[in-house]
Amino acid sequence: MVNLVAAQKPLLHFLMKMAGIIPHTIELEAGTILNIWVPSETIKKPNKKSNSTSDNDDDVKIAKPSKPVVVLVHGFAAEGIVTWQFQVGALTKKYSVYVPDLLFFGGSITDYPERSPTFQAECLVKGLRKLGIERCTLVGFSYGGMVAFKVAELYPELVEALVISGSILAMTDSISKTTLDELGFSSSSELLLPSSVKGCKALLKVAAHKKLWFPDRLHKDFLEAMFNNRKERAELLEGLVVSTKDTKIPNFPQRIHLLWGENDQIFKQEFAQNMKEQLGDKATFEGIEKAGHLVHLERPCVYNTCLKHFLASLYVNQSKKLL
Repeated sequence: MVNLVAAQKPLLHFLMKMAGIIPHTIELEAGTILNIWVPSETIKKPNKKSNSTSDNDDDVKIAKPSKPVVVLVHGFAAEGIVTWQFQVGALTKKYSVYVPDLLFFGGSITDYPERSPTFQAECLVKGLRKLGIERCTLVGFSYGGMVAFKVAELYPELVEALVISGSILAMTDSISKTTLDELGFSSSSELLLPSSVKGCKALLKVAAHKKLWFPDRLHKDFLEAMFNNRKERAELLEGLVVSTKDTKIPNFPQRIHLLWGENDQIFKQEFAQNMKEQLGDKATFEGIEKAGHLVHLERPCVYNTCLKHFLASLYVNQSKKLL
């Protein structure tokens, strides 16, 4: 029987290409491959007359982006373009948009045993640098937000600014326990790695503000199409949790915009408000009403307007400084 979710992927791929981005794979080192959607004009393919058949052969030429770079970093339940399908087309006119798949999502994989957000951040940065990116704004959602925070902390020279939705600086053991208890789950894997239709429905119920109904067949197909590499993803969740006593607030030099669904049940608005206070004057907060954790999917038009407004103010201010 045809998997309905998987069957929609060619259409999504076509829409992404129409928006101006194409898939590209990068071998970071032996055994570690990063899949990332990049602006089509930055990939110079080999001459058709050559014997090369792969876009990732040594003959492929990488051009530096010609517009300000925005990198969209996905969360835990889906790969890059599935997560950001409503944002890509809204941004590509004015920005060079890159959509990576983090390790063990989409086509990204590693045989290295490390599972921490720091390792994800290091691999993402290696990939971006191989693509000629010198400065960028990171837009991170949920798990991707924690990776984005880590990139900004470790590589401040790379990150111009951050936009974070439904995420926190780090998943401490105290926050993890409190959040799971409130949601009624025994573990992060039970919440974020459902293995049944019932579990998939439970995840959707806490992630979305609106009551959404899908037939069981669609939930089943989503599980089969999106939740691969289960062992490794479970290890990612284990590697995510850190001790509260060992957690310090980094002194970020970047502007940080917290763009939140006001009805987020996983990371409530109070988390964002507290984080804004911890981050200081360079952090701003903006809430979107009638939206939950999946704010960018539930209210994409409002989310895109807010995101574009922040990006416009960021790069206008940057241009003024250069004058």
